[in-house]
Amino acid sequence: MPPSTEEEHGWTAVPRSFSKLLASIPDQKPSLPMQVEDIPLPTSELVHQVTKYAKQNLPEEVFNHSMRVYYYGKDSPPNPNPPNDTNTAPPPQGQAITKQHFPTWHYTPSTLLLAALLHDIGTTPTNQSSTRLSFEFSGAILSLALLKSLQADISQAELVCETIIRHQDLGDTGNVTTLTAVILFATVFDNVGLHPELVHQQTIESVVAAFPRNGWTGCFAHVVRKECELKPWANTTRIEGFAELVEGNTLMERYD
Repeated sequence: MPPSTEEEHGWTAVPRSFSKLLASIPDQKPSLPMQVEDIPLPTSELVHQVTKYAKQNLPEEVFNHSMRVYYYGKDSPPNPNPPNDTNTAPPPQGQAITKQHFPTWHYTPSTLLLAALLHDIGTTPTNQSSTRLSFEFSGAILSLALLKSLQADISQAELVCETIIRHQDLGDTGNVTTLTAVILFATVFDNVGLHPELVHQQTIESVVAAFPRNGWTGCFAHVVRKECELKPWANTTRIEGFAELVEGNTLMERYD
């Protein structure tokens, strides 16, 4: 039976805890290498418009980070021989953190890309300083309005909004959606270097070559400190010593 629209986009609850998610992998195998050129991007008009918006509004360093988050979520290319039966749900297009390690998770590549492109829209200099809201919340509101204006499916638009709100919601209790979980894994992988076993080193090298870090570690640490200085109540303050954790990202040090 094909997944419902909600499941297809990623509205399935999984534990928020990284340790619980990793413990749920029955037979964790070494990650396989991936080349960016082997992974086609979704090509819908909605994706085109949001990519254009992101390029116009995000600093290059943030745009590149957003694309790395998408590709660290991706792994193998789409099935070149999809089933002929249109009533059979196609397998989820591969994700480095999903297909290899959590193959039962469902969401569309376009929903992953939309969330990746927009998850840090609240950190732009204009957006960060124009509101008292934490950047995740303001960015989610902006993104929901944008996606609605582009006639996105409401389930997809709301999931992107939910994911942006919770993309720094690290912790050991409760649940998140599958889409939020993979964004959490991919963002802390790129920002802090957590769980390096989930992505092959050759994948990192290919992704960084296509979307260079250009000193992203220092750039993001600055954003974190600015957010906490501007808004001492900010959601980011939940992660104690976050800027220092970012600066201690030894996994990505050679690529900065």
